[in-house]
Amino acid sequence: MKVTRNSIEFKLWGDYALFSDPITRVGGEKYSYLVPTYQALKGIVESIYWKPTLIWYIDSVRVMKRIQTQSKGVKPIKQGGGHDLAFYTYLKDVAYQVRAHFVLNEHRKNLEADWNEHKHHNIAKRSIKKGGRRDIFLGVRECQGYVAPCTFGQERGDYDNYGELDFGVQFHGFDYPDETGNSKLSVRLWKASMIDGVINFIHPDECDINLRRSIREMTAREFEINKNFTLIDEDESIENLLMEDVK
Repeated sequence: MKVTRNSIEFKLWGDYALFSDPITRVGGEKYSYLVPTYQALKGIVESIYWKPTLIWYIDSVRVMKRIQTQSKGVKPIKQGGGHDLAFYTYLKDVAYQVRAHFVLNEHRKNLEADWNEHKHHNIAKRSIKKGGRRDIFLGVRECQGYVAPCTFGQERGDYDNYGELDFGVQFHGFDYPDETGNSKLSVRLWKASMIDGVINFIHPDECDINLRRSIREMTAREFEINKNFTLIDEDESIENLLMEDVK
């Protein structure tokens, strides 16, 4: 696959993951999709490095280990107080390779002074080496994840030359107002399939309109330079000193 401008590649792994299937959550139970969703991977990339100047897009994910599930009895907190009993079905011993890229968020014209692709790309690559700026969770908070740099496609995967697996219609992601320019929160679905261990995600704009639903009215959070947004943070101020790390 052609490498996209401002692209990053990293490996992602953990003991457990739960990429929730919304259909199974009605009764309090949770069952994980068998593969990561676009939105879950986007949240992980944003935990590695994010600023409102950027919009991250997930290009591909490669499943490196055999898909396994494990059910656990849990006691979630009830809304009215006390605890309930439920069973969550997790993915066990997961490992992936992820490729993503960012574009500048043109819906935030007031942050144009921070439109420096070279700077953000270098910081994103350094952040992967550090394991991310924020904690990495594989779908839910109880599933800790870890990231490190990799070259997408290298190393052996358990689904190499496996052929195609069709996962049917799945949750793709959310359309947020700050990324679309619309004052609505919407949800997208898509038909997911994996070929030889690789899922190539379609762009959010390519999702079938018949598999897209508006949820509610929503406004984007406002960011203002020198008020709740700074052009240079601690990492960026020492960028020149660390530049050798990414050459």
